[in-house]
Amino acid sequence: MKVGVLTGGGDCPGLNAVIRAVVRKGVQEYDYGFVGFKDGWRGAVEGNTVPLDIPAVRGILPRGGTILGSSRTNPFKTENGVRSIKENLAKFEVDALIAIGGEDTLGVAAKLYEEYGIPCVGVPKTIDNDLSATDYTFGFDTAVGIATEAIDRLHTTAESHMRVLVVEVMGRHAGWIALHSGLAGGANVILIPEQRFDIDKVCAWVTSRFKASYAPIVVVAEGAMPTDGELVLKDATTDSFGHVRLSGVGEWLAKEIEARTGKEARTTVLGHIQRGGTPSAFDRWLATRFGLHAVDAVRDGDFGKMVALKGTDIVRVPIIEATSKLKTVDPALYEEVGVFFG
Repeated sequence: MKVGVLTGGGDCPGLNAVIRAVVRKGVQEYDYGFVGFKDGWRGAVEGNTVPLDIPAVRGILPRGGTILGSSRTNPFKTENGVRSIKENLAKFEVDALIAIGGEDTLGVAAKLYEEYGIPCVGVPKTIDNDLSATDYTFGFDTAVGIATEAIDRLHTTAESHMRVLVVEVMGRHAGWIALHSGLAGGANVILIPEQRFDIDKVCAWVTSRFKASYAPIVVVAEGAMPTDGELVLKDATTDSFGHVRLSGVGEWLAKEIEARTGKEARTTVLGHIQRGGTPSAFDRWLATRFGLHAVDAVRDGDFGKMVALKGTDIVRVPIIEATSKLKTVDPALYEEVGVFFG
């Protein structure tokens, strides 16, 4: 058996831990051979590969990013993309694929399996934690830790100058990072994509905080929208999966708050800092377990499945189930933390 491995979409901490676990167990226990496709689905389309063996994965457990590279390539939007993948799998004698990625990467894997019979196993990766059918995705815990540390640091400068500090975090459709880091960091306002916000109410919370002689911290996910507005875009161009580039809601919000309250407001955009650097202990643990169970699924011939965390158990679920609907913040959960607003 020869297994192909690829990492697609945005990079995140823990990808290398999956690769390491897949190769270590696959070689040592099943005598499998491995090949890595460079830069996600682009490598599978173009036939760009690197050999993967145990020496190749030594020392990569604590490293962020991915040794295989990544991209947002959609083979279904590439000329002869699927045919090229099938040809390259035959060329490199690859019997099965392990695709490590989020909604878009795994959506491609699901379609390749369902419509073309290409044997794929999925591993859920995204700092947004928005994949259904798994309690957590690796990368999320690290991103929340980074955002929380930033919020902790910003409290001191906000209070030194008695100004509003708006912290923009990632989260296109789901506000999990904003919710977790905002709550952990003691933010006074948390704004998420699932709940449109009233700018007047936000300003009232900010004013209330100043009356208590504290400087407010506002945490906003990049996909959050005001009740009477639309998404704030960095630019209107889209990637091959149809996504526009978000960023700017934090700057817009700071200007609105300053204009309406008369209080100085500044913005910090965490951006790709949340995706970089060494993975947390939890993300290393989760990513490693996902890798071990992914190669077991290959051994069992259980294709079209994604490994998932349920409680403390790793289970297998259909990839299509995990990608058909995003996991978003429940309104009741958001309401629960509202006691700390203002």
